[in-house]
Amino acid sequence: MSYPVLATAAQLIRVGDIVGAEAALASLVETDGDQALVVALDEFPAKDLLAVLRDFDSSRESVVNLLVSPAQFARAIVLERRYGDSHERLHGMINAVVFRIGSDPGEFIEAIADLEDGCEVLADYLGERSESVEHFFQTGSFDFFADADESPDDLTDEERLDALSDQDLNRASLSHSEVDDHDWMELTWTLRYQHPEIFRDVLLILRARARAEEAAVAAPASPAAGRPPADPEEESAL
Repeated sequence: MSYPVLATAAQLIRVGDIVGAEAALASLVETDGDQALVVALDEFPAKDLLAVLRDFDSSRESVVNLLVSPAQFARAIVLERRYGDSHERLHGMINAVVFRIGSDPGEFIEAIADLEDGCEVLADYLGERSESVEHFFQTGSFDFFADADESPDDLTDEERLDALSDQDLNRASLSHSEVDDHDWMELTWTLRYQHPEIFRDVLLILRARARAEEAAVAAPASPAAGRPPADPEEESAL
């Protein structure tokens, strides 16, 4: 590593001192400026960066959260998806970094989606809101009691999905200010209207997961599930 502070931070992470590791990284900003840390983080292993990001969220500010680049963050958050076990932690990291002051959420969304399993990460983030995401796709609103948007009712589901990439058909009925919560609604709105192809991929992942869950729930209720066919002689003896 070109920066000795990176080795120091990595060593502190190994012994479980995440706060000390974050402070070590922050010291580079104090001595060499913001850009020095941004450059240095390119050399910092994604698993070590993830360890720092996991310990800080929007309620616990970190200079690393404020300066990590979209590409650096994407590599780390994909690791969280593979090895993490907490939706809350994933949710907190994405909110803290993607919606930080002065950031462009779209840059982070693109960087995440460009990686293998990136759309799965975004689906994980929205997993607990899958019904709301589906409703937003169908109606353009997060309000389950709202009227449908301007999308023609006679469109098939496949046509609606294709229409996402048509700017004339995929027009926002909600303004950005109405969903500016720095949370799942803003991310969903940004996906649909600024990154429709990524939104489509994430929506299809959520649908596939919902179908799999329904099938898993229904399977035990199926009569004689997994039981081999009865022998004719056995049936006649009953």
